[in-house]
Amino acid sequence: MELTPSSSTFQKMLAAARGSGLGVGLVPTMGALHAGHISLIERAREECDAVAVSLFVNPLQFGPAEDFDAYPRDLERDAEKAAQAGADCLFAPAAAEMFPDGPPATTVRVEALSSILEGAARPTHFEGVCTVVTKLLSLSGHCRAYFGEKDYQQLVIVRRLVADLSIDVVIVACPIVREPDGLALSSRNARLTPAEREVAPVLYRALSVGAEALSTGADGETAMGSVLATEPLVDADYAVVRDAETLGEPREGASLRLLVAARFGSVRLIDNLGVAGVETRSLS
Repeated sequence: MELTPSSSTFQKMLAAARGSGLGVGLVPTMGALHAGHISLIERAREECDAVAVSLFVNPLQFGPAEDFDAYPRDLERDAEKAAQAGADCLFAPAAAEMFPDGPPATTVRVEALSSILEGAARPTHFEGVCTVVTKLLSLSGHCRAYFGEKDYQQLVIVRRLVADLSIDVVIVACPIVREPDGLALSSRNARLTPAEREVAPVLYRALSVGAEALSTGADGETAMGSVLATEPLVDADYAVVRDAETLGEPREGASLRLLVAARFGSVRLIDNLGVAGVETRSLS
């Protein structure tokens, strides 16, 4: 595996791969690689001739009171994990490489989708995500880009971004990887206290109960909220049932996504679960 901090070198490497007739896969990450990230790299390895992983802790997507400085960074460890998973190239730029003139004057925002759910709690988050993703996809050129369903709202937004701006990239969604007790893998899990870690699977329990409620014609949101309320250490933000494609109110027969977010002390976790479409009466 070749590691480069240079955006121009990264761009030339992927262009050369395509010029040789190779199909390129891209896995964008912020590092702190865990089994969820590894599953994305391995999926890309299965489907593509050349696999590139980007590792950039993006300052644009952190609010002023968020954990940018505390975000885990271990390039040597991440490089080893990426290589073992099958990456051919690791692009690990510094902030000055991505934004040589400081915060960019040009930013990208997907309206409406960026102001709900996570966007309501973190108003600048998705603009930061979209700006960096647009730059990464521009550097990468034509490829298959792999995103996990764990950050489901981000996935929906990136799909819309690519469609609206006619970016020549195929977005590939990959399933959530979970711990045996149901907790979705996240780099933030390491910051949970032992007591918080013990109760964190309540997010997945709430989603499962919500899905079961929908299947019987009951109110999925009420069911999820009731489960979250059983844990004193949980400060729930939202527990909603949305249209899986638009994140708007569910349409008749549409596939649905249940989404939850909560704080466990200073750590904010999110999770989600997809279900098949149900009749509208089941959502009331």
